Amino acid sequence: MNIVRTQPNETIGCIMVNKCTIHPTTIISNFTNLYGCALDENVFVGPFVEIQKDVHIKKNTRISSHSFVCSGVIIGEDCFIAHGVMFTNDLFTEERSDWVERKTVVGNNVRIGSNATILPVTIGDNCIIGAGAVVTKDVPPNTVVKGNPAR
Repeated sequence: MNIVRTQPNETIGCIMVNKCTIHPTTIISNFTNLYGCALDENVFVGPFVEIQKDVHIKKNTRISSHSFVCSGVIIGEDCFIAHGVMFTNDLFTEERSDWVERKTVVGNNVRIGSNATILPVTIGDNCIIGAGAVVTKDVPPNTVVKGNPAR
């Protein structure tokens, strides 16, 4: 995505691009796909990242390359999302007609290792998610989890 700088939104001091609210201090690498999201100050988005609508990434958070952040995810302040992290917003059901988007909330100061998969859960503040982990349940604050399923 090549960012074309438009005039800042006077009420919030942000730039509107592709229905995204992007703080002027945010850095977005080439080859990203962003739409309908909100990126606060000092966020970094690496190359080949997709961030969908209704995602909010709070200040000083870094999203590394090849990660996917689906709609309905909130990522807190001062987080690090490593390469290839996948967020999901649904749980498998037999019937697709009853599909409901489920939310994922990541607290502040969370570190998520490369190739982790995060199902719709709440991850508390100050957590570490190991590389390759599959997070299927909520993670309490100040916890380290790893493995599949993450424990």
